[in-house]
Amino acid sequence: MATLSASAASAQEALVSYRSLSPEIALELARASLEACRAAGYQVAVSVTDRFGSPQVVLRDRFAGPHTLTTASAKAWTSISFRTNTSELVALSQPGQPQAGIRQLPNVVVLGGGVVIESAGTTVGAVGVSGAPGGPEDEKCAKAGIQAVRDKLEL
Repeated sequence: MATLSASAASAQEALVSYRSLSPEIALELARASLEACRAAGYQVAVSVTDRFGSPQVVLRDRFAGPHTLTTASAKAWTSISFRTNTSELVALSQPGQPQAGIRQLPNVVVLGGGVVIESAGTTVGAVGVSGAPGGPEDEKCAKAGIQAVRDKLEL
């Protein structure tokens, strides 16, 4: 009987369950972020990644610079990799700070505009925005996108 209980516990530990963004919600979030920036007069690119950093949606407004696609994707990837908004990483990784080395890692972009997406206390992805006049504006658009789907994330 003890062997059976140990086997059941091992089986439970071998598999995990997690929340994941649907492609439809990722697209809705990206569109809402893009629209928030458009409303402010900015042409941007938006990238939404899953919880593992893989892109789910990438959008670029027609006049956004060519660099904005890779920058938005890298901001989202950086945010999900470190499980923190990239605006917070700016101060933490300044020269002379203990985390300064993260700026040297491949694919890491330490500029505001990468925001973690959470659902019921669980990290489910990240959104990155690039093309507004600065990181704070990019972040504001990313957060507007998250807010637009908030009710669907909290189910």
